[in-house]
Amino acid sequence: MKAMLLAAGKGERMRPLTLHTPKPLVPAGGRPLIEHQLLALRRAGFHDLVINHAWLGQQIEDYLGDGSRFGVAIRYSAEGEPLETGGGIFRALPLLGEAPFALVNGDIWTDFDYARLQGALAEGDLAHLVLVDNPGHNTRGDFRLEGERVGDYREGEPSYTYSGIAVLHPALFAACTGGAFRLAPLLREAMAAGRVSGELHRGRWVDVGTHERLAEVERLLAAG
Repeated sequence: MKAMLLAAGKGERMRPLTLHTPKPLVPAGGRPLIEHQLLALRRAGFHDLVINHAWLGQQIEDYLGDGSRFGVAIRYSAEGEPLETGGGIFRALPLLGEAPFALVNGDIWTDFDYARLQGALAEGDLAHLVLVDNPGHNTRGDFRLEGERVGDYREGEPSYTYSGIAVLHPALFAACTGGAFRLAPLLREAMAAGRVSGELHRGRWVDVGTHERLAEVERLLAAG
C-alpha cells in the first residue's frame, strides 16, 4: 500500500516559525514533524510515499530528497496554488494508482501504529478513518462512531475528532474535477451511503497547529 503525506499547509498560526520554514519541517525533538511521520510509516511497512506541497515546498524536497536515506521512495505532487485537502489529493491520484492508499497529515504527532492501516478498508468502502477523543481545540468533534461505521456529527450524540489519518479509495474522487476543494464533503457523502468505516485511537495524538501544541509534543518526546 502506498501512503500520501499532506504537507501543503501554510501554518499561519505558527508564525513566525513558518514564515521561512514550511510547517511540516518545523522541528520537534530534534527532527522535523514530517520526518517523525515518515519514519513511523516506514516502520509500519510503507515504502512508497507521495508528498504534496505548496508553501515553501522546495524546502521539503531538498530535505527529504528521494527518500533513500530514510529507507523509502518519495514522489512529490507540487501544487503551486492552494488546492485544499481534497484538491491536493485529487492532483496526486496519478502518483497513487488505483488501489486504496493511506493518508496522513504531515503536521501531526502520534503513537498510532500505521501498520493497522494495511488492509483496513473493507470491500465496498470508500474510506476508513482514525478518530480520537476530542481535544480542547475541537470539543464538538467531527464524526460519530457506531461500531465500526462512521457517521456525520449529530447534535446530542457522542462524537470524535478526525485525526488526519485515513485509508482512502481513489473511487471516492470519481466525480471530482481539478481545482481547490475540501475532503470533508466527500467523506460525508460516502458516510450517507454507509461506505465509511473507522476506529478510535486513544493513545497519544497532537495536531501541531500552534506554538503551545508544539511545546506539548516537545514535552512528550522528552518524557519518552
